Amino acid sequence: MEDVTSVAALWWAVIFSGLYHGINPGMGWPLAVSAALMEQKARALPRALAMLALGHFLAMIVILLPFSLMLVLVEYETQIRIGAGVIVIAMGVYLLINRRHPRFLARVHPARLALWSFLAAMAHGAGLMLVPIFLGICAIGVDEVDHLAAEKLMGNNVGTAFIVAALHTFAMTVAGGVIAVIIYLWLGLKFLSKTWFNLDIIWALSLIVVGAFGIYTAYSGH
Repeated sequence: MEDVTSVAALWWAVIFSGLYHGINPGMGWPLAVSAALMEQKARALPRALAMLALGHFLAMIVILLPFSLMLVLVEYETQIRIGAGVIVIAMGVYLLINRRHPRFLARVHPARLALWSFLAAMAHGAGLMLVPIFLGICAIGVDEVDHLAAEKLMGNNVGTAFIVAALHTFAMTVAGGVIAVIIYLWLGLKFLSKTWFNLDIIWALSLIVVGAFGIYTAYSGH
């Protein structure tokens, strides 16, 4: 029963982290609004959101896939989860100290939304935030599958990585899309420029919290 509860909590964490990323303007929904308003075509909005989602999904896969391919995950699962948690905390501390946005993002052409989204997610540690959650999901039931071939276990983890990335990206796109539609249809870009909100500090702190959560669950055996 405890394992089932742990699985459910971790999958909900995947969804809520996606919603959180979607709400954060740093993940790109203002660019989708801007693209639609500039083209003066409603269909430009879902197209822009789709490109942002594609870039974000690819960034999640680039981070998660190497962990899913680690055959040592079974034998050194706790150590790897603790190490991942430490890396996520370090990223959060770095972002707290360095508040400047990466300059290279400003050099990406506005039309290349998928590339921008990919680079933004990598630069802000969005994928890293999922690592402790993903490793926790992969760890559930590891004791019961030790007898299976390593290739099958690795295949299961790869599949889980794609599901986690897809579910997270879907939640992000829904959250960011709702905000983008509201601003595009009723509020406009002028409202956006006047009410811009910055979540940089909250974002950095959330990385530290997620990293600490990953270390805690690794130690507690969840």
